[in-house]
Amino acid sequence: MAQMMDKAKGFLAEKVAGVKKPEADLSDMSVKSVGRDGATLGGRLDVRNPYSHTIPICEISYSLKLAGREVASGTMPDPGSLAGDDTTSLDLPVKVPYDFLVSLVKDAGRDWDLDYEMRVGLTVDLPVLGNFTLPLTKAGELKLPTLSDMF
Repeated sequence: MAQMMDKAKGFLAEKVAGVKKPEADLSDMSVKSVGRDGATLGGRLDVRNPYSHTIPICEISYSLKLAGREVASGTMPDPGSLAGDDTTSLDLPVKVPYDFLVSLVKDAGRDWDLDYEMRVGLTVDLPVLGNFTLPLTKAGELKLPTLSDMF
């Protein structure tokens, strides 16, 4: 009986591994706006849906580290759906409060940029499989705006 269960698990694992899954790419982060309460950073998530029908997105979870410190994290519940046989672009705005920015600007140094790491979990509802999370990580340098950029 145990041997039969192992064979069934192996068969099911092979079939699930062969199921097409959406693919995603996270573009570079940039400073979108600066306001009185902080700055809004933004990235773009491009998701390719291999199916001919739309797939609902359950949520997008994110975590942003600047200069090795986590400065923002959260979730975006129900951001829409993925169009069938197409690539869907999703904007990912991240608000960073000023108190974090002030301490990070001190670390920016002469080149006026910060190292960042953005982790995103895109959870979609796939037929048969149920909720499936695509993990994405993007690292790079975030160029801070100078006074001449703002005026």
